[in-house]
Amino acid sequence: MPKFAVNKAFYFAVTAAVIFLNASVIASAVVEDGFGASRKIEGRYFTVYYAPQLDPLSLSGQLDIGAGEKVLAGGDPSSGQGSGLAEALDTLFTRVCGILDMQLYSYQGSIKVCANQSQLAGIYRRLFDRDPGEVKSFYVYELNTIYTSAENFRRGIIGHEIGHAIMSHYFVVQPPVKIQEVLAGYVEYQLRKPTRN
Repeated sequence: MPKFAVNKAFYFAVTAAVIFLNASVIASAVVEDGFGASRKIEGRYFTVYYAPQLDPLSLSGQLDIGAGEKVLAGGDPSSGQGSGLAEALDTLFTRVCGILDMQLYSYQGSIKVCANQSQLAGIYRRLFDRDPGEVKSFYVYELNTIYTSAENFRRGIIGHEIGHAIMSHYFVVQPPVKIQEVLAGYVEYQLRKPTRN
C-alpha cells in the first residue's frame, strides 16, 4: 500500500476521533450542568432556557429595554415596550456589541435563567467544584452559556455577561481575565447610565 494512502487514512481516523471526543465532552457537560427542567425561547442571538415557574414577560420587563435602548442598538423604537424576551435580549446583544465596538453577526449562544440564587449556586458548584461566593451570574466559554438567576436578570448584569460572550468569540487569542473584567465592567457602567425613552 502506498505511504500516502496510509498517512491519509491515519489522518482521517485521528481527525474523526478528535471531533467525536470533543462533541461527547461538550454534550455531556451540557447535560451535567444541573439546570433541570426548563422552558425555551429562541431569538436571533440567544436560546433562553428558564425555570418553568418563571414568566418570560416579567423577565423581559426586568431588562427594562426601552425606546432609547432600541435606538442606540439601531432598532425600531416603535416596536413596543413589551415586545418579548427574545427581542429584548437581541437588542441588548446589539447594544453591547456597539459599546465594545466588536460586531458579531452570526453569534448564537445560550442563557439559562435559574429560579433563584440557590439553584444558580448549585450549578456553579457542579461546574467548577467550588463555592460561588457572591456570584450573581457567570459565563462559561466551553458551553457558550450565560447562567443567572431570576432576581439578577437585569440589564447591567446580563450585559456584563454578554460582554464576556462577545469577547470570547471576537478575539482569536483570549485577552487576560483581568482585561475582560475591565471591559465587561465598562459595558455594565454604560448600560446603567440612563437613556431617554
